[in-house]
Amino acid sequence: MGHWWYRNIVEPEKLPLLLALASFVLTFLITRAITRLIRAGRGPFRNITPGGVHVHHVVPGVALMVVGGFIAIAGGRTGFGAGVAAVLFGMGVGLVLDEFALILHLDDVYWTEEGTKSVEIVIVTVALVALVLGGFLPFGVNELSPDETADRLTVIRTVAVNFLFALVALTKGKGRIAVIGVFVPFVALFGALRLARPNSPWARRFYRNRPKARARSRVRASRHDRRWSALRRRVEHLIGGAPSR
Repeated sequence: MGHWWYRNIVEPEKLPLLLALASFVLTFLITRAITRLIRAGRGPFRNITPGGVHVHHVVPGVALMVVGGFIAIAGGRTGFGAGVAAVLFGMGVGLVLDEFALILHLDDVYWTEEGTKSVEIVIVTVALVALVLGGFLPFGVNELSPDETADRLTVIRTVAVNFLFALVALTKGKGRIAVIGVFVPFVALFGALRLARPNSPWARRFYRNRPKARARSRVRASRHDRRWSALRRRVEHLIGGAPSR
């Protein structure tokens, strides 16, 4: 275990990233627990409303991100300062992304169905940071050998091809697959080869005169949504709390 820790965390200087991820997840979970208690009217916690203005926790979140970011810039990548900066930044990200839907809609949608977007963004962010901790780099660069990495043309070609896969998947309406595919090219390739979702830019452009492709796209999207949407909502509601009806 000690050898793995040194080789995969300490030696590549990923300890600050691990601290940021841990503080991010812990802050998000604690924040959700507190907001659920406030919603239920239990415990000593209450909304902060000085002068009648509801101060959302995205505000201290932004402040923590700013402080942590500047400490990280002023200091080095290792040492006590880097660890403090990572923890502060992770806490700030946890508070900000917990209210991502509020920022997106510029409205207090925290306990609505639109508010579950915050939980989805948090899950995706945790997955992406975990991939980086695991040694994955954007667009498959981590899969190149040292000799291939030394060849600039090989690196450019690899990045360009994998970026194209991710871009095609995105235009086909497969946003989650495209984002994960930035770090795992096979996932982006899978999304790029599959049928586009019916309302995606790809479908509007290339299925316009292909009624069979449009029909297959609608059927496949409907089957996918029936199979996975309910499960995804249950997971999001379990983590973040069920929205108000």
